[in-house]
Amino acid sequence: MEFNTIFFETDGPVAIIPLNRPKALNALSSELIGELDQAVDAIKKDSEVRAVIITGGPKAFAVGADLTEIIDISEPAQARSYVTNVQGVFNKIENLDRPVIAAVAGFAFGGGCELSLACDMRIAAENAQFGLPEIKLGLLPGAGGTQRLPRLIGVGLAKQHIFSGDPFDAQEAYRIGLVNKLVPNNSLLEEAMKMAKTFTQRPGFTLKTIKGLINEGLDMPLKAALAHEMRSFEILFATKDKKEGVTAFVKKRKPVFQHR
Repeated sequence: MEFNTIFFETDGPVAIIPLNRPKALNALSSELIGELDQAVDAIKKDSEVRAVIITGGPKAFAVGADLTEIIDISEPAQARSYVTNVQGVFNKIENLDRPVIAAVAGFAFGGGCELSLACDMRIAAENAQFGLPEIKLGLLPGAGGTQRLPRLIGVGLAKQHIFSGDPFDAQEAYRIGLVNKLVPNNSLLEEAMKMAKTFTQRPGFTLKTIKGLINEGLDMPLKAALAHEMRSFEILFATKDKKEGVTAFVKKRKPVFQHR
């Protein structure tokens, strides 16, 4: 597949999507969002891909919305159309039935930060900076920031960062739990690949089940979520990978999963 604003490549079972608008610091134009949507659709159809990395460049993961596209939006219907499109793609990333890692270097502001929040986990280079500065423009983070950030780091800290709109560095992001791992600038993609390949070695159907269970359970009362967990647990007992995993453990050999 050929794109103008992203790259799309695979390394064995790992798909890598680098955002590619370096002159605009990977501002999230409508074209980029559309191409990201196409890439995710392609991954959904490719059973050989079992993990995904979304990354940017050394200076910017993504600086947020392309302001040249939204400066003239003044009507609620126009704003709704714009944000519905962005939210739809980010929701698709969040609900992709494979693990998605954001590998963040440089700026991750506004929609760029929200894109990272839609991923399952975030690895940050030491030069990474995060922030949701929309309040300084008289706006709010409309691509998931007001909802995903509190779920990730807690309500009080999320309000602090969203109310101020000020940027914070990778060390702070790691301290508050926004970032899973902090790595040297020159080893970001290497560390992301290492994590992704670890996930690809796990049974794919089981991992898919666990991701869906966690995502769906967050929106359920605890009692209903535990019942959902129990049903999923029962289903996995009938899979070939469960049989292989238990057999391999008993026989002290490495399992060979079929991802079903």
